[in-house]
Amino acid sequence: MPLTGIQIFKLLPKTNCGKCGVPTCLAFAMNLAAGKAELSKCPDVSEEAKAQLMEASAPPIRVVTIGAGPRAFKIGGETVMFRHEKRFENPPGLAVLVTDGMADAEVDDRLARAGKLRYLRVGLTLRPELVAVKETTGDAAKFEALVSKVARAHDGGILLISANPDILAAGIKACADRKPLLCAATKDNWEKVAGLAKANASPVVAKGANLDEVADLTAKLTQAGVNDIIIDSGSRAIRQAFQDQVTIRASALVKKFRPLGYPTIVFPCEMTTDPMMEAMIASMFVAKYGSIIVLSDFQGESLFPLLVERMNIFTDPQRPLATTQGVYEIGVPKEASPVIITTNFSLTYFLVSGYIETSKVPAYLLIMDTEGLSVMTAWAAGKFTADAIAPFVRKSEVWNKVKHRKLIIPGYAAAESGGLEEELPEWEIMVGPRDGALLPGYLKAWKA
Repeated sequence: MPLTGIQIFKLLPKTNCGKCGVPTCLAFAMNLAAGKAELSKCPDVSEEAKAQLMEASAPPIRVVTIGAGPRAFKIGGETVMFRHEKRFENPPGLAVLVTDGMADAEVDDRLARAGKLRYLRVGLTLRPELVAVKETTGDAAKFEALVSKVARAHDGGILLISANPDILAAGIKACADRKPLLCAATKDNWEKVAGLAKANASPVVAKGANLDEVADLTAKLTQAGVNDIIIDSGSRAIRQAFQDQVTIRASALVKKFRPLGYPTIVFPCEMTTDPMMEAMIASMFVAKYGSIIVLSDFQGESLFPLLVERMNIFTDPQRPLATTQGVYEIGVPKEASPVIITTNFSLTYFLVSGYIETSKVPAYLLIMDTEGLSVMTAWAAGKFTADAIAPFVRKSEVWNKVKHRKLIIPGYAAAESGGLEEELPEWEIMVGPRDGALLPGYLKAWKA
């Protein structure tokens, strides 16, 4: 069970030194209990207390890192069954499958799509992360050559899939520095695979015929010193695989059953031969509760919806997506171009900037920091009012870019027009439409 703030406070040095960024150790303890601070911020905590706190604060589902370097990818770390309870921590990784039995052209095509398919949405770059390399020929040299090719062509995480530890060892030679995921340790080969995982500091998949067998395997692996484990329940039937995912999550979070307290891997690519059905199955596991989802191929029409679904589910509902405050040039604005202001809620920014682009009227778009709140919410909260907007407009120095002094404010903030005229007497305050969809027509009638 997580420690309370008072329990944490008893383990802290109680110096009230303020080095952690808050004035008292009690306040720091409360922040730790609420997940708003990290223990590393306290420079004076004893090693004994640190060990106790780290153990007590460890999530019921272990965090496992796939890969190394800037594209290292974390999975697991989940603490709730449902997103509305708190939030989901680490989004699932999407992997494309290549095998050593494929023609070189097919491998090249899949790797090319894995690298090129990426999308910009509400300020985030959405892209898949992983490549799964599967042995199908029994030829260790051929497998090693394919892994080497993947390592050169793709900078993301690599999964090595084979039931033969010798072939896994050959694959590791080609990408040891990338800390590949070894898939999989079974009841027949777990000792050799565990040795490979320990020697190369690589995570490993524990695959069983059922969850009882998986739990037995994870216990053996941890006893052997392998802690970075991912679970494959072994099921390739849709209904059973889904039930397994829910059971694993509930066992770890509700029943505190440690042998199943690990992230999972699922294989929609082995559950159907229909690409669209595969995408639908994958979408189910994005929500419930796959940590790595292996697909037979990446195609834009099926990958994009999965990436957007993942983004929506794993966005923290308590932290609105926000755009950086500043002056944004939409199109190629000139001295007579309109000046528009709105809040830094990312969806607001992208809708407004999109409507400006649609109008074909270049403009200066002022994005004001309102802590990620939309116009109506920010206005109601007192964060998008005349006395806050005026200093921002002056500081932005947008007046150096245009000859006119006309500022367009959102229709939902019309009540602030009078206050802004007082705060910015040199500016003419113009009230834009309440509905952003009407902005293109409004701008087409613009006159400086």
